Amino acid sequence: MKGLKIISTGSAIPSRLVTNDDLSKIVDTSDEWIYPRTGIRSRFFCNEGESTNSLALDAARAALDKSGIDKNDIGCVICATVTSDYVTPSCACLVQAALELPNDIPVLDINAACSGFLYGLEVARGLLNSTGGRYGLVIGAEQLSRILDMTDRSTCVLFGDGAGAVVVEADEDALYDSVLGARGGHQISCKGVGYGTNYVHMEGNEVFKFAVDALPKCIFELQKRHSFTLDEISKVVCHQANSRIIDHCVKKLKANPDKFYKNMDHFGNTSAASIPLALAELDEKGMINSGDKLLLVGFGSGLTWAGTLITKE
Repeated sequence: MKGLKIISTGSAIPSRLVTNDDLSKIVDTSDEWIYPRTGIRSRFFCNEGESTNSLALDAARAALDKSGIDKNDIGCVICATVTSDYVTPSCACLVQAALELPNDIPVLDINAACSGFLYGLEVARGLLNSTGGRYGLVIGAEQLSRILDMTDRSTCVLFGDGAGAVVVEADEDALYDSVLGARGGHQISCKGVGYGTNYVHMEGNEVFKFAVDALPKCIFELQKRHSFTLDEISKVVCHQANSRIIDHCVKKLKANPDKFYKNMDHFGNTSAASIPLALAELDEKGMINSGDKLLLVGFGSGLTWAGTLITKE
């Protein structure tokens, strides 16, 4: 099978900035409590007229515009999300229609929670290989503010809204591999349609223990397969859930912390959007360049985990 490489990135952020001090006015919390435990100082929430689907469209359009690729050459659209505006039609289908992408391509949403974007890359790779397509559009988009219980200070302070997208190319010579897995579990959960009030619930201690095991495990497996050191990797981009989880991973790997990018301080945990948002921010800042090897690692509800080795075109 052909591998994948990243051609371009795009992102979209809602207009409403919500700081820890803002949250302290509606729930019993403070910046002094939140930041040391999470590394989060602020996040963005959607205002009226903004949603998962609108963010996904803006991020996808930005990535497509920067790619220089004719929209008619897109061979699949994958959107990773747990908060699409509709159960059906999918967010990916609405993006396809709005961007006037080809009609004869596979287009779908997937749900692997915070690991979803990395699952989406692998789904795109499989579809491009099976259909003969060359380019894919992979999006991670969330409006998590819609499923937050703003009286639950253990969860409402953690999450934010946003979207990131990449255009990828299927290439026989591309360095690419992925590690995907899940073990099942309700440690992070949110009931679906027809269950009344649908808020996200999380067993924080259990999730922390899972995450600090899953991240190094993915990295070790990819290193085993490809015999690389972290010195050869330009950036490690983990799911941006909690700075302490990433710090624990760095310590376990005996790695250089500068390799591990963090931006949860201003975005919070954006679930499936967190890794593509970080990629877009790195790209915008000129911190990743053509030929750079990237290690992307995620974990999430399910309990899912994912690791991806990929290069930037």
